[in-house]
Amino acid sequence: MTIVALKRELKAAGTAERAVGAARYFKTGVGEYGEGDVFIGVAAPVLHALAKRYKTLSLTELEKLLAAREHEMRSAALLILVAQYKKGDEVLRREILDLYLRNTQYINNWDLVDCSCREIVGIHLRTGSRRLLAKLAKSKSLWERRIAMVSTMALVWDGDVEDALRVAEMLLDDRHDLIHKATGWVLREVGDVDRAALVGFLEKHYERVPRTALRYAIEHIPPQERKKMLAGEFGNQRVIAVRAARTSAGSGRTRKSA
Repeated sequence: MTIVALKRELKAAGTAERAVGAARYFKTGVGEYGEGDVFIGVAAPVLHALAKRYKTLSLTELEKLLAAREHEMRSAALLILVAQYKKGDEVLRREILDLYLRNTQYINNWDLVDCSCREIVGIHLRTGSRRLLAKLAKSKSLWERRIAMVSTMALVWDGDVEDALRVAEMLLDDRHDLIHKATGWVLREVGDVDRAALVGFLEKHYERVPRTALRYAIEHIPPQERKKMLAGEFGNQRVIAVRAARTSAGSGRTRKSA
């Protein structure tokens, strides 16, 4: 099994029609978040099957594959890295984490982030240093900020919500919709583990929480209570939202989907 063979199989599995659809879905047009990304049109089940077959590729080969121009090749590299990290010893896991963090410029769409960061960065956070979260959350890179937020989900699933809330607070004023969605997604998971922590966070930061993040965060809240939270009502208290400020801040936010 070689990187050359994997590339050959990926190209053979792609279709022009699927590539066009993927390019549109992942916003590759001028000025969009995925601008310039190239797709070859490989179906997800085929991509996963090929990644499983080539799971023994070396880290040197995987780092080269991660720098490939084609999106699906980068995706395959990440899927293999996740598989190797899951079964690796402490030394291999450290090497994979370092490789991942020095190549974030190639982890440059939301699907690439979401399929890999929890299983690599997130698992590392369970026992390793969490200082990298602040660095990633403060990054100019949209994708590094999303890595910071989504990676904390691994901690939330263990019942540890503190760092997820800390990163969420750091990103409340982020202007990108993909960060709003990631933040809301993780906050929703926080609510499943600790409803009081979620409600307290939303009440404290109601005026700063982007509307998209708020809607995502309360998806698992009962409808009547959810309606009150959208209006700024928490328990017997009502948060007086500065609507003019929210509207002004929201007018410059990028509205994109993922």
